[in-house]
Amino acid sequence: MRPLLPLALLLLLAACGEGEPLSPPDARLPDGGRYRGEVVNGLLQGQGRIDYPNGSFYQGGFHDGQWQGDGEWHGSHGEVYRGQFKGGLFHGLGDLTTPGSHYSGTFEGGRRSGEGTLKQNDQLYRGQFKDDQYQGAGELQMADGSRYQGLFSQGKPNGAGVRSDASGNQFSGTFVDGQLQGSGTFDSVEGEQYIGEFKDNRLQGRGRYENADGDVWIGTFKDGALVGDGELLGADGSHYKGQFRDWRFAGKGHLQLPDGSHYRGGFDNDAYEGQGRLTHADGRVEAGLWRNGVRVRDDQGHALPDPLDLALLDQGRLLDDALAHVPPSDKAVQLYSLVVAGDGQQSVFMREADYVSNLLKVRFGASGQVTLVNHRDSMTTRPMATRESISRAAQTLAERSDADDLLFIYLTTHGSADHQLVLDQPRLQLADLTADELVSALAPLKKRNKVIVISACYSGGYIEPLKDAHTLIMTAARPDRVSFGCSEEADFTYFGDALFAQALNQTDDLEQAFELARASVAEREQREGFEASEPQLWAPAAVLEHWQRLRRQQAEQALGEQAHVTGQAKEKRSQSH
Repeated sequence: MRPLLPLALLLLLAACGEGEPLSPPDARLPDGGRYRGEVVNGLLQGQGRIDYPNGSFYQGGFHDGQWQGDGEWHGSHGEVYRGQFKGGLFHGLGDLTTPGSHYSGTFEGGRRSGEGTLKQNDQLYRGQFKDDQYQGAGELQMADGSRYQGLFSQGKPNGAGVRSDASGNQFSGTFVDGQLQGSGTFDSVEGEQYIGEFKDNRLQGRGRYENADGDVWIGTFKDGALVGDGELLGADGSHYKGQFRDWRFAGKGHLQLPDGSHYRGGFDNDAYEGQGRLTHADGRVEAGLWRNGVRVRDDQGHALPDPLDLALLDQGRLLDDALAHVPPSDKAVQLYSLVVAGDGQQSVFMREADYVSNLLKVRFGASGQVTLVNHRDSMTTRPMATRESISRAAQTLAERSDADDLLFIYLTTHGSADHQLVLDQPRLQLADLTADELVSALAPLKKRNKVIVISACYSGGYIEPLKDAHTLIMTAARPDRVSFGCSEEADFTYFGDALFAQALNQTDDLEQAFELARASVAEREQREGFEASEPQLWAPAAVLEHWQRLRRQQAEQALGEQAHVTGQAKEKRSQSH
């Protein structure tokens, strides 16, 4: 904020011609100004007005030739000041408007000083000023919604204060030239909190960080990440004490797991690495050399078989067993399901897939179910999600179902901007699933009425290739937008949570459930400052009617079963008499 220039000098009347004195109301001043008002002993006194050649003017009180008391000044570039003057300068209470700014408050010697409010460009400041700068206690608001409230010095946050960003995340502590330094706190709108030391607004030094799920990290932070010696207290009951690199276990450490087992030894990128000893809850011990979480040599140095090799040998059997449990259709309308968790790098997809499979079974009566899961911990126990396993599952469902049955297909994973769904199993290179390949995999089900739901970024790009009169499609995002909620700790993606954990537990109307989910996702994304994902829907009337037919039939069956049970109970009571 540049200083305001003095607005007037001592104004003396000048002679014109042969010493004839000028007199109001049309006096000319040395600078070309025209004065109308009172003159006492050759000096401007009392009330008057000066108009200058450049178009500016002053109107108000004068004392000994200077602007004094109440008045107003209009500059040649649109500046307007109304308020008090002293010695030709703004002084006391006043209101100053210039192109792009407005100030209301007190002045001293032509400068903003004392209490006031200044709005300029994208800023609004309320508080104390000195020599045209923010000085003392005040509050600064920006157009994007961010704000700072606290102490200022020389125009910048300096001293104790609280700063909130546009999303509502809050920093509090001591600021130096606008940057949080030393001890302070950080609180996010998601419920995260950090208490500790800062440098230039970043986590730096000793501190304690707690995420929204209740996991706590304690130790030394550098450039916003936990490094060196520290601790992690997991909300699930796990406890790690040892070395970190960029938030992850790296180096020597001791990990206590929720199931009662514990590991002591080397780590890298959160996985067991190097020499280590894993003691299971039952007392069983695995010691030796570890690579990427897998024990490759025992404590005698002998090589061990790779669990991945063993798991791959079992995959064919696991898939055959899962498909063998799909029952053939009977005369009633039946619901079959295929649920796919594609990316095994993050547990959220497996958790979401398991929830959806259970929901379809318990709430919607699915009798023939296939769940394909990629995850580091399930390779030996569950069939993986690959293009081939999806194709074989679709073929089996087509063979076991008939034309009256309904299919529910759910895919949850990461998606790419060129519309490929990620199929990823740790330590394996699996081919991703393009829209055309998904169409091909589901081709055996083309004549079946079906519901397909895809929770992935850019998933709206799958609607056009998949849509037909037999296929209702819901996607978590439009073709050119990302969706949110993919993390190791989460139980659901944003869309999966809104649709399955909330909407479909409130209503069995598919269109209504989608609208509830879409509104819930939009509200959450807006609250957290994310670009809207805009979930999409393709809903043929024939599929909606078939779904309602299934639900009516299930309700009739439930009533019939209840009547049968009631009848049996009455018969037993009559026999006892």
